[in-house]
Amino acid sequence: MERPAISVLINNHNYGHFVGHAIDSVLSQKTPDVEIIVVDDGSSDHSRAVLEAYGNRVKAHFQDNQGQAAAINAAVRMSSGDILCFLDADDWWAPGKLSAMATAFRSNLQVSLVYHRLQPTLVDRSPTLKPIPRTLCSGDLSQRLTKSAGWWPFPLTSAIAVRRSAWDAAGDIPEQFRISADVWLAGIYPFLGGVAALPDALGYYRIHNNNWYRPVDDAPMLRKRMAHWQATVEVTNRFLSDHDMPGRLRLADHYPYRVASARLDGADTRTRLKLAVEGLFFAGEPNLLRRTRDALRSARDLPRHGLDGVLSGPAK
Repeated sequence: MERPAISVLINNHNYGHFVGHAIDSVLSQKTPDVEIIVVDDGSSDHSRAVLEAYGNRVKAHFQDNQGQAAAINAAVRMSSGDILCFLDADDWWAPGKLSAMATAFRSNLQVSLVYHRLQPTLVDRSPTLKPIPRTLCSGDLSQRLTKSAGWWPFPLTSAIAVRRSAWDAAGDIPEQFRISADVWLAGIYPFLGGVAALPDALGYYRIHNNNWYRPVDDAPMLRKRMAHWQATVEVTNRFLSDHDMPGRLRLADHYPYRVASARLDGADTRTRLKLAVEGLFFAGEPNLLRRTRDALRSARDLPRHGLDGVLSGPAK
């Protein structure tokens, strides 16, 4: 059997109601030389029956629950394509997605990561909200990430594809990322080569009751996000050091982290003003209008009494 040009890597955990639709959206692509690998990460629902029904059209692997990073790593080890395209089992792709990704990689051999926008949908697949991310970033992003503690309007897993040579250089995703393993792909690969952003929404992000999405974050979720951001900075700096790359990330430059901390602790007028000014110069958002809007909105919406019930100093 000839080596496929593209490997589609689907990670699944208890998404038996969704994973068939994800697979079908890949099978409907017109791109030749594609292999589909699904790693089921210890599902306890009917996922196995769904996957086995596809027979030899899909390479299915079943493992004990180890988290998203471990599932993706296992899928890559089973794959052989030169381009690795990732897909969460609860999302799906639009027709023409794979051909667009292949063209982008062929047109620039220096690119390590290609991504596109995703259209958020409700559980019933009806569109909601605007395609994400709103701002697109292309080219050499390494300096931007160094100045922003690794934060940028990054794509989600189902929008990301990487070159296998870049994967080999980066190594496996650290298995501490049991969820949101895309932070490694979006945070490390810009240091290994260029990034190409495609403006179309070539996939769909299903919003439902999962481990990460919330319309409004409460205190426990904010603390969870802050711990995740801190771990991301630490693991990125470890990677840069191990690979003798210049530059290091500073958590103090991570504007969303600083805003989340102020939401937990509470903010007086002086703190709001300071964060508004910092947000105006935040390197993570390249679009000036969105950066200004986000900075002013974030500062305005900070609570005087924090979500943890702490009063931040006297009112000014």
